[in-house]
Amino acid sequence: MLKVHRFTHLLFARKLCFRSHFAQRTMSSPAILAARAVLASIDLTNYDPEQSRLMDEKCILVDEQDNAIGAMDKKTCHLMENIDKGLLHRAFSAFIFRPSDGKLLLQQRASEKITFPDMWTNTCCSHPLDDFEEEKIEKGQLGVRNAASRKLEHELGIPQSQTPVDEFQYLTKIHYLAPSNGMWGEHEVDYILFLTADVTVAPNKNEIQDYKYVDKVELQAMFNDSSNSFTPWFKLIARDFLFGWWDTLLERQGFDGRVYAKTLTGVADGSKVIKMA
Repeated sequence: MLKVHRFTHLLFARKLCFRSHFAQRTMSSPAILAARAVLASIDLTNYDPEQSRLMDEKCILVDEQDNAIGAMDKKTCHLMENIDKGLLHRAFSAFIFRPSDGKLLLQQRASEKITFPDMWTNTCCSHPLDDFEEEKIEKGQLGVRNAASRKLEHELGIPQSQTPVDEFQYLTKIHYLAPSNGMWGEHEVDYILFLTADVTVAPNKNEIQDYKYVDKVELQAMFNDSSNSFTPWFKLIARDFLFGWWDTLLERQGFDGRVYAKTLTGVADGSKVIKMA
């Protein structure tokens, strides 16, 4: 009985040690601290009903290394008061290029959007959701690819048959923080996905008010026009990455004169999270 007692005591001590180490390790993340804090909320009654409904969807919370640590509704994730506590979630930015001429499809966000309304941005930017098991799959970035195909249909009416998940080229992921106004903002680990495809666009007017295809010169002219406003993540990606990757995409066009996103395999280091400001 004495041996059994000593073994039980030792096992219990090891469990306590493990729990203490685990708690110390996990609690070091600001995102986890924020997730366990009492987080701010807000009444969305005065906002667009459909956009308010979408704020109930659950984002995937991550730490700064993009390890999934839980889930939280979009409303909570996008309030600056919570972002300032370190709350961080997973996102994606999809860029669709027309294969025949390499032009990029842009969208202008609808006025009804709660965050960053009326701004021009890349083809589609949104979140993989904890609500869908297929969007939580991390191997091969399958979760964000599934989310991108779903949201391209939701926002731009592009049939999912035109955006097969295995045709998205993952490049890298960035960590950025950007206020929208005094109340709302973004704090994301954002996966950057390129796709070359001929797509049929039928815009959801509650999501986007306009769209257009542009080449590099036309996009730069839009940036230089002070009457245009752009989402902060799009400006960051354009500033540091987009034009260089775009050049490579055009340089590597096939013998048929068309561009293919898969030619960008290995162009960027996708193994790390790049922190941007």
